[in-house]
Amino acid sequence: MNRRQFLKLTLYGGVVSLVASYPIFIERNLVQINRYKVPIDDLPEAFHGFRLVPLTDLHLGFMVSESFIEGVVKKAKELNPDVIVCTGDYVHAKNTKAEINKVWPILSKLEAKYGVFSVLGNHDHWADSESSLNWLERSGQNIRHQCKAIYKGKDRIIIGGCGDYWEDELNIDKAFSSSDEGDCRILLAHNPDSVDTKYKTPLSLVLSGHTHGGQVVIPFYGPLVLPVQNKRYSSGLIETQNTKLFISRGIGWAIYPVRFNCYPEIAVLELISKKSLA
Repeated sequence: MNRRQFLKLTLYGGVVSLVASYPIFIERNLVQINRYKVPIDDLPEAFHGFRLVPLTDLHLGFMVSESFIEGVVKKAKELNPDVIVCTGDYVHAKNTKAEINKVWPILSKLEAKYGVFSVLGNHDHWADSESSLNWLERSGQNIRHQCKAIYKGKDRIIIGGCGDYWEDELNIDKAFSSSDEGDCRILLAHNPDSVDTKYKTPLSLVLSGHTHGGQVVIPFYGPLVLPVQNKRYSSGLIETQNTKLFISRGIGWAIYPVRFNCYPEIAVLELISKKSLA
């Protein structure tokens, strides 16, 4: 092999290495701030422009450090949202409390004008249900199987949370049992398949995660892997038969530690009233 061939081979090897490492070491760590306008038919006029920041699928653990999660929490707070909502899968490993005890002191630093509301995901239960539930309550963010009203003058919206689709009871109707007819209700549900289950309570918006947007999205084909029954549920704002559904791409990873054409995101949702569109 002469010098020219050697240099060419080295260059090709470098390019291949860069391409192969990009989904693992680069895109997976580039967190986007994405803004969405979400029209809500029954949103009270006083809440026009109300901003929610959903955080989901942090997956603290292997290849997702505490300092990385601390940076995500800092960015979310700096967005100065009206509400921060967290929809589960804060840890990655199974059958251990270690990651739970690391992530929740960080999540407990979240602050927003009208509050922080959280539910659990399947990974939180796989790690340790009792410990995750204890930290959820201890944080003051617990909205699982209950709801809370947020007021602006006489107007209000209701935020409620259900249990995980796989590892808990959903109890959507129970969560909103204290709400009134005509209330604008926003549900936190880790798994978007929750919207296709049986419940009677009208919902204005459901906020979910779980899918990671598929993590690897092939142009003109779509996500390679979606861990949901309804394969329409990948990411972004989706109109379902029952309600509007927003799915965040989340922060961390599951199954494989890569992201391609599917950056992790912190979403900013601006609620838009029907009257403003008239």
